[in-house]
Amino acid sequence: MLNKVITIVLSVLFPACVYAQEVDSLRPLRLPSVAIKTNLLYDATTTLNLGAEFRLNRKLTLDIPVSYNPWSFDNNKKWKHFLVQPELRWWSCEPFNGHFFGVHAHYALYNVGGLDNPPFSQYMNTRRFEGWLAGAGISYGYHWILGKHWSLEATLGIGYAYLDYDKYSCKKCGKNLGSETRNYFGPTKAGVTLIYMIK
Repeated sequence: MLNKVITIVLSVLFPACVYAQEVDSLRPLRLPSVAIKTNLLYDATTTLNLGAEFRLNRKLTLDIPVSYNPWSFDNNKKWKHFLVQPELRWWSCEPFNGHFFGVHAHYALYNVGGLDNPPFSQYMNTRRFEGWLAGAGISYGYHWILGKHWSLEATLGIGYAYLDYDKYSCKKCGKNLGSETRNYFGPTKAGVTLIYMIK
């Protein structure tokens, strides 16, 4: 009797989590196991991207997104890069539902220059930078279930990146002005992601 009363009280306060726990106690774990995803923000910048997220247990998932931008645009503007950013996620309720917190790493190769509104440095308009970066960060996100197989996710992360690059005097070819390194602290990921759940 006491167990039923506690369950009723908790179900009013925490309906999603309690429901998941009740279901798990009655049958084997049947949460989604794999999700295939694409970041719509990256799509908007013509960056090809695809990710997969795997359930590890009742609280953890591993997200592995990869993005690639091979394009040069008018006047040799470019945001060429290859990026991989694996993330371990802890879910407050259950995997692929609600709030999550993540720890991610990142590694990228890049060739950037000629941008009209450069995000990190004004010199990305008049110079070209070619090199690599590596680092790590933390993130927060939320996952909305839209239907049986479809979901939407928003996430934002901050962290650190070490950049190693060659700097060139103009947007195309140009004199090599030498090699430099930089330590970056700030936003390291952002996403509005469309997800297909594989049951």
